[in-house]
Amino acid sequence: MVFRKPPDGGWGWVIVAVSFFTQFLCYGSPLAVGVLYLEWLDAFGEGKGKTAWVGSLANGIGLLASPVCSICVSSFGARPVAIFSGFMVAGGLMMSSFAPNIYFLYISYGIVVGLGCGLLYNATVTITCHYFDKRRGLALGLISTGSSVGLFIYAALQRELIDLYGLDGCLLIVGALSLNILACGSLMRPLESSECPPPEKTRVDKVPDQYFVYHEKEKTVEENISILEKGYIDEKCANNMPDYKQDSILNKNVLSSINVNEKDTYKKKVVEQTNFCKQLAKRKWQIYLNYWEETMVLFKNKVFSALFVAILLFDIGGFPPSLLMEDVARSANVNEDDYHMPLISIIGIMTAVGKLTLGILADFKWVNTLYLYVTTLLMTGVALFAIPFAKSYLTLAMLSGILGFLTGNWSIFPYVTTKTVGIEKLTHAYGILMFFAGLGNSLGPPIVGWFYDWTQEYDTAFYFSGFCVLLGGFLLLLAALPCWNACTNQSSKLPPNTYSYKVASSA
Repeated sequence: MVFRKPPDGGWGWVIVAVSFFTQFLCYGSPLAVGVLYLEWLDAFGEGKGKTAWVGSLANGIGLLASPVCSICVSSFGARPVAIFSGFMVAGGLMMSSFAPNIYFLYISYGIVVGLGCGLLYNATVTITCHYFDKRRGLALGLISTGSSVGLFIYAALQRELIDLYGLDGCLLIVGALSLNILACGSLMRPLESSECPPPEKTRVDKVPDQYFVYHEKEKTVEENISILEKGYIDEKCANNMPDYKQDSILNKNVLSSINVNEKDTYKKKVVEQTNFCKQLAKRKWQIYLNYWEETMVLFKNKVFSALFVAILLFDIGGFPPSLLMEDVARSANVNEDDYHMPLISIIGIMTAVGKLTLGILADFKWVNTLYLYVTTLLMTGVALFAIPFAKSYLTLAMLSGILGFLTGNWSIFPYVTTKTVGIEKLTHAYGILMFFAGLGNSLGPPIVGWFYDWTQEYDTAFYFSGFCVLLGGFLLLLAALPCWNACTNQSSKLPPNTYSYKVASSA
């Protein structure tokens, strides 16, 4: 497939609009699952840790399966994947309304909806990158705010729908709204060249002869007619003979039709095919070995190793508030009359503000993106430690806004990864980091829920969450300190393929 040069506009702005609404529709409910979490606790009577698996799977499974999702988009294209994933998200939400127990929700809401969201995320990012080059950062920033706006809207929408139609009716209506993803996906027109040559005939003509096991010269019309006539006469004569004579004549004809040259040619082609398969298998195995060698080189970089630990600990500790903050308010006996806005909605809108603000700050030459990211981690840890001391709606709303803004550091995470490993290894490194981010998203809320089931209060749980985030932040800060790099350079010389992060460089 041949792609035209990215137009940086035109139909690309339609792609940005439909990608924004796609992320809005698919991520709205999973990110605002904290409202549904309270209803599932009352409906099924399970523990908080077991119930929290539903939301954590929905948000983490897409990141865990990101390599598979990327392969699907590369193989089938963004439009077919988006339409298929729209059916997955809508179907998973509608099936969840008929869930008889919490285990059914693990499949319908956690895995089906989560995989659909992962596929849609990859489809929207890929098609946007095809249409934009110079304005790619702006386009990606605009579509990424769709999920945050979805969190803000869906938190209030789902609560209102539950009050009007109950939990089952809410899931059915939200699933029906997700069918609009099909319309958005149909507008994701691939950026293909109209001058593509017809692939079928030219590809067959260009296949070398050595890749065919047996090659026979094409016969003329007269030769084909004579063969048919000869076959008809032989068949007529054979019908008038006994069976044993027919068999002997058939065997003689078959043996006489194969000469020595054809046998040698056939054997030669078989040997060539066998060697070709062996070389192909060796090449695939070498690619596999090279992948693991590159992975080991990445982990020799101290900053990358610290970044991998930091993103894992940040998602274990920093993701639970978006899922559990509503239950934290209920456990603190906050009066529902004081609710001016759902706490999850505050987290959502402040996450969008944080993404835009931190993204703008990262573009300034005097701002070091690694130190900026470390600052957000340390501030998040402090905010998590303050949650047990919040006993009113006002203080919880303020902490929700702070945590939402700091969670917007996702917008600068690609910058940090690029500065750490270089643009050449960005795809490989980012895939590894996203896998561990998904692992943290999946484990964080159940761990916090298990702490509550064990202690019957959230204080210990959020102390643990704050400790995890602070630990990741301090490890990353220690790995990036100039004095640490200076000591390392004096003690041992780095291998030529090892990348080191220079803090003094402008980000």
